[in-house]
Amino acid sequence: MQKAKEIYSMNLFLKVPSYGIYIILAIIFSSCETKVEPIATVKSIDPVDLVYPQLDTENSRWFFFSSASRPFGMVNLSPDTEVNGAWGSGYRHKVDTVQGFSHIHAWQLSGLSVMPVTVNELNAKSVFTDFKSKFSHDKEKVSPGHHSLNLERYDIDVELTSTTRVGLHKYSYPKNEKKAAILFNLNGMLGPNENTDGLLEQINANSLKGELVIKETSRRPKPVKLFFTIDLNAEIASIEHDDKTGNYIVFLEDGADEVLMKAGISYTSVENAKGNIDSELAEWDFEQTVEDSKKEWNGLLERIKVEGNTEIAQKRFYTDLWHSLQGRRIISDANGAYPDNTGEAFKVGQLPLDDSGKPKFNHYNSDSFWGAQWTLNTLWGLVYPDIMEEFVNSLMQYYEDGGMVPRGPSGGNYTYVMTGASSTPFIVSAIQKGLITEDLEEIYQALKKNHMPGGIMGKAGYEHNTTIGGGLKYYIENGYVPHPIPEGKFGGHQDGASMTMEYAYQDWTLAQLAKKLGKTVDYDYFLKRSENYKNAFDISIGWMRPKDISGKWGENYSPYEHENGFIESNGAQSTWFVPHDEEGLARLMGGKSAAVEKLNEQFKTAEKLGFTAGNSHSQELHPEYRNIPINYGNQPSIQTAFIFNKLDRPDLTQYWSRRVANTVFGGLSPATGYNGDEDQGLMGSLAVLMKIGLFQMNGGTEENPKYEFGSPSFDKVSISLQNGKSLIINSPGASSGNVFVKSIELNESPYKKYHITHDLITSGVTLDFEMSAE
Repeated sequence: MQKAKEIYSMNLFLKVPSYGIYIILAIIFSSCETKVEPIATVKSIDPVDLVYPQLDTENSRWFFFSSASRPFGMVNLSPDTEVNGAWGSGYRHKVDTVQGFSHIHAWQLSGLSVMPVTVNELNAKSVFTDFKSKFSHDKEKVSPGHHSLNLERYDIDVELTSTTRVGLHKYSYPKNEKKAAILFNLNGMLGPNENTDGLLEQINANSLKGELVIKETSRRPKPVKLFFTIDLNAEIASIEHDDKTGNYIVFLEDGADEVLMKAGISYTSVENAKGNIDSELAEWDFEQTVEDSKKEWNGLLERIKVEGNTEIAQKRFYTDLWHSLQGRRIISDANGAYPDNTGEAFKVGQLPLDDSGKPKFNHYNSDSFWGAQWTLNTLWGLVYPDIMEEFVNSLMQYYEDGGMVPRGPSGGNYTYVMTGASSTPFIVSAIQKGLITEDLEEIYQALKKNHMPGGIMGKAGYEHNTTIGGGLKYYIENGYVPHPIPEGKFGGHQDGASMTMEYAYQDWTLAQLAKKLGKTVDYDYFLKRSENYKNAFDISIGWMRPKDISGKWGENYSPYEHENGFIESNGAQSTWFVPHDEEGLARLMGGKSAAVEKLNEQFKTAEKLGFTAGNSHSQELHPEYRNIPINYGNQPSIQTAFIFNKLDRPDLTQYWSRRVANTVFGGLSPATGYNGDEDQGLMGSLAVLMKIGLFQMNGGTEENPKYEFGSPSFDKVSISLQNGKSLIINSPGASSGNVFVKSIELNESPYKKYHITHDLITSGVTLDFEMSAE
């Protein structure tokens, strides 16, 4: 927060009357005449102009940062200051050296790094290995869809923008005797993986084509081929290939001082890479492309308009919302071709087309939906149902191709990231909200397959070739997953207590779909399995606790020991992971009052550490952080503030959710932001939901899903729904520090509930919250 104060010290306490910040440019009074002539202009600032992309970039990972990209773009064009490893790689704000501008920053994928350079006799022989350049943030501009900076070593001004599948570069070379060139680093370590077998070939005086292999990783066990085509508005003088690095340098004809370059990419063929350029970027208008990108971003961001609170609060809100719309990447071409790596051999798939010949949806890479039940499920399902529908269709396309609904696909293949069947709540939520209405029987059978032996639930993290590490057979037979798994280590995150609770919740969500479809036997079966969480609760100590295969509780147990039976968490944090039955959990604890007291004390303790286990994911294992009883830096306990609603204490939900939102999601600087594992929009989505005061404990998976109320941070929130209706939340005084909801009106009539149903919201409603400091 200190950095935010330094950056915006003049505006820290500025009250902003609406999401359109009104700037009075001038009011000039004539001293010579009796009339007064205001020459005032009111300018409304768009939400996209409030986004601060550098948020938390001191702690970011490969796919975290985005600049010259479209929403979910196949191309994610930005500068790389670090290139080795999935963590600590990509755009790192404290590193002052650019190593290239690469086009893919995705879950377990990287590729096509280029670097404009100038060459003379001094660096002609060394340029392939000595090409990095310093840059300064003072000469850098970053906004959604655009990035510009100056490469100090070469005095080259670089500007970047893109369409969904095409990167557009503008290089302003110095006018001197050095030769203008572009280095294509097609081979070598880039982000989470190595690039190999890079080839570059000239097509004509202005065009190139090429390919490279995105090598496999421990998480993505199959290689992926990337194809690309390059179009330049300058002529190519020559190409040189370096045998040692395998990379290429393209020299431009003399006089090329301002150069535009299009880079179209595809995971299927060179022809489709060229087709992506033809479909999306036929012209050479850089400024128009930047403007088009800005409009696309703004069209999504302005679906939520906030009024009141400070300028920093509004900037942070739209930055959070922006994060919720990126990280997961399109992998299908403009014509619907996509890479299918789910089978024994690679093949090119084809998405279904509509009557006009356009793909009905896009196909995606995605990190896990682990934790999406409290984040993307709610935000996308309410504000971006079109996006949620696309992702469901994409997940089902994987099932059509490979026989399994994925929990985190990369390169057209399964990665088995994290644990359980995290896609089940996501898809069930979309169905319960009426976003998916067709092929429900097929979808049900696909999801059920994941919950049964041989399905994805039986696979531990990155367990590619077996279905043992997930301990599903023990969960089904004995009612819990033992810790440790008797057979040994087969994947990551083999933490039995967490797996037991996770499976129980996901079984409950599948039971809701079975109920909807009239499958009584299946409903009873999965509902019974959803009670298995009780078998992980040790009543004698009041905590969830791992037990071994013989049913013996883990010895020398502390609820504050990290990752001892609990995935990326400790027992204190994960004890509350019962999204489908918090009331049942409270009974195990001795009743609601006892549960309230227990959780409230955990929040009081957690507040002393800022509610997070450090300011980055890697710090969770540090001794000073691992004991925190509530961690809002990772997914397992991010629902806890809203549990109080279930325990008849909405005042504590309001109090603690506001405290967390202000503390964890209140900063606006490169040094802070998400304080842990942002995971492709999960934490950005959570921050948005907490600040508008809406939440879904079970991920919106029950019939007619409920949205629970928290404590809105803004005086007014207006949400434009896809059906043309609006949800208005008026809470005057909220941004002045009034945390508690004293009374509620729905469409000007008294409303006594602390939740609202999906069908009621989508009919178009106005909620009036009377806010109070007490």
